[in-house]
Formats: sequence, C-alpha cells, structure tokens
Amino acid sequence: MFSTILLQTDTIAKASTNTVIEGIAKNEEMNLFSFLMKGGAFLIPIVILLFYTIYLIFERYLSIKKATKQDSHLIKDISIQLNSGNINAALSLAERSNTASGNILREGILTIGRPISEIESNMERAANIEIGEMEKRMGHLGLIAGIAPTLGFVGTISGVIKIFYSISQTEDISIGNISGGLYEKMISSGAGLVVGIIAYAGYHLFNGMIDNFSLNVQKQILEFVSIIQRPNDGSKTK
Repeated sequence: MFSTILLQTDTIAKASTNTVIEGIAKNEEMNLFSFLMKGGAFLIPIVILLFYTIYLIFERYLSIKKATKQDSHLIKDISIQLNSGNINAALSLAERSNTASGNILREGILTIGRPISEIESNMERAANIEIGEMEKRMGHLGLIAGIAPTLGFVGTISGVIKIFYSISQTEDISIGNISGGLYEKMISSGAGLVVGIIAYAGYHLFNGMIDNFSLNVQKQILEFVSIIQRPNDGSKTK
C-alpha cells in the first residue's frame, strides 16, 4: 500500500515537472518572439532586407561559381586543335565548356586572322561583359550593408524620442522606465547591424571571387595570344 502511494506520488511529480518544463519552453519561445517584435516598426524593413540579402547571396554565389568554373584542360585542348589547323573543333570546345572563360576564348577564336591587338581587344571586351554579368545586383548587397544599420539606428533614435516624450508627459524618470524602454529600442540597431554585416561579407566575398576570375582571364588571354603567334607546326602542341 505504501509503495503504491509512493509510485503514484512519483508519477504525479514527474507529470508536474514535465508540464512546468513545457510551459517554460513555450514561454521562452514566446518571449523570444515578443522580444524581437519590441524592436518597433523599423524592424519590418530590416527583416525584409535580411531575406533579400540571403536570397542574393545564394543566387549570386551559384551564378558566379558556375561562371568562374575553370577547366584546366580547356586551353590545352584548344591549343592542340589550333596547332593542327582545326579552328572549328577549337571553337566547339570553347562553346561546350559553358563557362565565362570558354566564352572569352570563343571570341578570340572567332577573330583569328585579324591583328593581334584587335584579338586582344575583343577578348578583353568579352571578359568585361562576363564580369559585368557576375556583378549584377552586387550593388544591392553594398547598398543593404549601408542601409540596414542606418535603419536600425533610426529605429533606435525614434524609440528614444518616444521614451523622452513619455517622460515629459508622465514625469516618471525612474531608471527602470528609461532602461526598459531603451533596451527594447536597441533591438532594431542590433538587427540592422547583423543584416549589414551579412550583406557586407557577401559583397566582399563575391568581389574576391570576381577579382580572382579576372586575374585568371588575363593569364588565359596572354596564353591564347602566345598560341596563335606560334608557327603552325603540328609537332608543337604544348
């Protein structure tokens, strides 16, 4: 009988404990959500900018990664075809690569027979077009990196103005009243800074990828020009 009572008591205690824990977890989730919502109206555009920034980062990364893909054998294979006098095969190799480098080499192959300066100029123009395609909407990231923290700061200033206006009306200058309202308004500043940092990091990451591609393209242009300037000797394929 005594053991039965103890078992029932233990069961009730465990159920009560689980209920309390679940209640605390739910309250914490609700408090986190409500905490973020205390950032005010300026938090809405900041959240929108956050989602747009994430979309841009994924979209630009996939696009730039695909365009800057390097085929270490492409220039060698094109060189073999050109040295054997098979321009059409070289052109086909460049087109099949489906990369920015392939498009630039394709432009060079199409202009074979013209002066070297004209070939280099056409290839550099093609490179600039490819780089321009990679830089699409990159300016948006740079803009968000500046706008998001500013929006957060404006939201905080707006909140501080409201706090002091309330103090002027109620004459309640207690530390709790001031600090409580101020920390809520600082949420927008913190959120704006986080979004700005993400956009800033993405912007410079992609710029680094594009700069690296630009350097590799310049090397390829020099190598291509060197190939077409060689004597047309089938034994010299490297």
